Amino acid sequence: MPTQIQTRSRFKLLLKNPSSSFFFLLLICLLSFTKVSAQNSSELNEGWKCLKLADVHADGTQISKDDFQLNSWLNATVPGTVLTTLLNNKLVPDPFWGMNNARIKDIYNTGRDYYTYWFVKDFKQAAPTGSNQVYLNLRGVNYSCEVFLNGKKVNKQRHFGMFLRQSYNITSLINKSGKNRLAVLVYPPDPVGNPNGGQGGDGQIAKNVGLQYTAGWDWIQPMRDRNTGIWDKVTIETTGAVKITDPHIITIVPGIRQVEGMQQPAIIKSSATLSNPTSKAVSGILQFTIAGQKVIKNVIVKANSSIEINLNDLVLKDPKLWWPNGYGKPYLYKSAIQFTVQNKLSDQAFINVGVREIQSSWNEQTKSRQIAVNGQKIFIKGGNWIVSDAMLRLSDARYDAEVRFHRDMNLNLIRVWGGALLERPEFYNACDEYGMLVFQDFWVSGDANGRWLDPMKKDDQWTRRKYPDDHKLYLQSLTDQIKMVRNHPSLVIWCGGNEITPPEDILIPVRDTILPKLDGTRWFVEYSNSDKMSLNTLGGNGDGPYGIQPDSAFFKVHTFPFNSEIGSVGINDFESLKRFIPTENLIAPEFSTDRGKRKVDSVWDYHKYIGYDAAIDPYGKAIDAKDFAAKAQLVNYNQYRALMEGFSAHMWDWYTGVIIWKTQNPWTAMRGQMYDYYLDPNACLYGLHNGSEPLHVMYNPLDGMVTIVNNTFTTRRDLMLEVKAYSMQGKEKLLTKVFEEIQPQSVKGFVPMKDEVNALAKKEGVFLSLRLLDLKQNIVSDNLYWLPDEKGVYSGLKKIAPSQVTTVAKQITPGTIEVTLTNPDNAPVAFFNRISLVDAQSGNRLLPVFYSDNYISVLPSEHKTITLNYNAAKIKNAAMVSISGWNLKEQTISIK
Repeated sequence: MPTQIQTRSRFKLLLKNPSSSFFFLLLICLLSFTKVSAQNSSELNEGWKCLKLADVHADGTQISKDDFQLNSWLNATVPGTVLTTLLNNKLVPDPFWGMNNARIKDIYNTGRDYYTYWFVKDFKQAAPTGSNQVYLNLRGVNYSCEVFLNGKKVNKQRHFGMFLRQSYNITSLINKSGKNRLAVLVYPPDPVGNPNGGQGGDGQIAKNVGLQYTAGWDWIQPMRDRNTGIWDKVTIETTGAVKITDPHIITIVPGIRQVEGMQQPAIIKSSATLSNPTSKAVSGILQFTIAGQKVIKNVIVKANSSIEINLNDLVLKDPKLWWPNGYGKPYLYKSAIQFTVQNKLSDQAFINVGVREIQSSWNEQTKSRQIAVNGQKIFIKGGNWIVSDAMLRLSDARYDAEVRFHRDMNLNLIRVWGGALLERPEFYNACDEYGMLVFQDFWVSGDANGRWLDPMKKDDQWTRRKYPDDHKLYLQSLTDQIKMVRNHPSLVIWCGGNEITPPEDILIPVRDTILPKLDGTRWFVEYSNSDKMSLNTLGGNGDGPYGIQPDSAFFKVHTFPFNSEIGSVGINDFESLKRFIPTENLIAPEFSTDRGKRKVDSVWDYHKYIGYDAAIDPYGKAIDAKDFAAKAQLVNYNQYRALMEGFSAHMWDWYTGVIIWKTQNPWTAMRGQMYDYYLDPNACLYGLHNGSEPLHVMYNPLDGMVTIVNNTFTTRRDLMLEVKAYSMQGKEKLLTKVFEEIQPQSVKGFVPMKDEVNALAKKEGVFLSLRLLDLKQNIVSDNLYWLPDEKGVYSGLKKIAPSQVTTVAKQITPGTIEVTLTNPDNAPVAFFNRISLVDAQSGNRLLPVFYSDNYISVLPSEHKTITLNYNAAKIKNAAMVSISGWNLKEQTISIK
């Protein structure tokens, strides 16, 4: 396939001097084509059985025959892991609850045979006729397997590799009766690693080409079976004589584009590999269709061969472009690649195409890389992602919910961390839809792969630097996975590893051969904190810090210019804690300021609690776990609002991007999360939602400057900047109202307020309200700070009068509810109110629910309306709305 530069040159010539061949191509594109049904593909995700290898006294040829009895076998969960199946059969306790995970036998102690299992599935598939073909596809098995079908061995040699897809032509093995049996023997990784408390345990797990976190990390306990199992989708696919594999779509968008208005044309490049397993050559037509346009090519595929076909470029006029979240709509076109033989469909693939182009360049001012989309530079505001579920219970719905939460944080990028997956297509589908850019690490980590001296590791650094053991398998797996996800417009950066490169004999072919050949359209950075991404002039690791910081530190301390990991706390509220901590362990942590010591309950410690320490104290010592969790939300909100505001304050001067460590948890851990494992958001999410908004007004705690950030591509004029202060009694004081203008992609200070605000806050603190209004007097940015007194204590909040807010909830449509909070005249601020949709009978929160905002405050004489969205088809319970706040006892409101 030609490079983007070559294509651009041809494209310019074509527009200047259109040739007869161009018009002939257009004529071909307009030719009619007979519509036929698609190929048949079915997922084998129900009715599986399994049994431990040691309990089976037969081989695969016997087990895979339908007369072999499975009466004593367990019902199996596929896709899923052995541990998931055991949990669903109630043979192990829930490892996400309390200390249960510590009570489950670990594979390091039991030996690998304990978690080595047979999986069997009976399915119906008619024997194909003529030249039609049937394929068995396994998208992910951890770690090695032997496959049998209808009494025959399918794979001649055992398959290895968690991330290497398998596809077998089983045409000759299908029973004429249409009744078939598949049997898969799944072996765990080898070695499994000692979960000794180190990052990746003793590091041995990284000798495999697979997950590293399963041996434990500082944010998760070990997965006891190391996620052994048929963990990803199994499908049966039928095609004609020729099968389409590895379709590839590249979009080229020359120039600097705007979100609105008429667009110059874009170029769409398409290709695919055609495979013909039959004994005869096949002649047919390969066709790519998008937006009512098509390109076609006559192709002959020789017998027992595969061939890669590049179609002619398609010129898409006035395209609807794909933009990252916060900048424009992430528009997706439906497209199809089809191969037909004598007007009959042999195979086809459907692809959602986002028309966009990724660029990257070095910013000399910041000394870091910057990303551009469609010619426009993007200030990266991202979150680090581990995996959706620690036991790999993956689903479209969960992916959609988690990525949507990131969209709601007003972030524009998710980094997929290197000790976990190269994420699934379903994850990327959600990122495509919500406009979330993706920074995808490969399977390497500095902890397990030898960057640092670590006494917890079994092997020395020289040995670990050579991990994994099988470099050929690593490269095969990486090649396969790149092909799997390369068409997704959300994918913006490939990364060689987390905090370290892969070994040289992996890095060089990936960088110089594999990626240029298979992709060539994205930036590749050799590791996540490389100087080529973010020049480290400060020493140390090149990312962080990770603990609670004073709000002012995010404005004052110049960290790394494209910081791939900086993070803090993330405990959820009491309702969340009750989901995984036994009642007797719901004990608030204690911290001694003078001695710097903390006392933490054993279950909290097991679930990786990270200390809030003295950060709670300015709000008053926590009286119990519920009070502690409630006050922690105030810390959460301020931490993440300040983090994003501080980085935005130095946009393009100090920084080109920042990625929070981290924004989600695949297990019931108590750190680094904007929502808990059960998809219940905490105040971190809404602090980010506020601080990351594309057009944002904020207060710099260092110099008291009221500042506006404009992350959009357009100048914003006639913005009324309104600054008010409110006492703890609700008395309003107007500080300024002034029309301002802010240039695109910029940040600017407008009004210094430090002395006046400090004077107002001196005695008992103050509420500082910053707003931007447009010419229609609509509020386009609304930011309320609660500032402490001169001693740094929230003395006024401790004695604020009870809230007088009233609440009305109204259903707009099924799955959409509006909640309006109204605060009367002469009332105190209704401060920090959490809204929840709850079950009318049990009072438990209904999850997931998406709130347009939360942890909101309502000023005197004002009202705010919040929209709640949820899946009405799945949440069918009678619902009510719960609301509680700093100065409002919990209330439950009926929905009109």
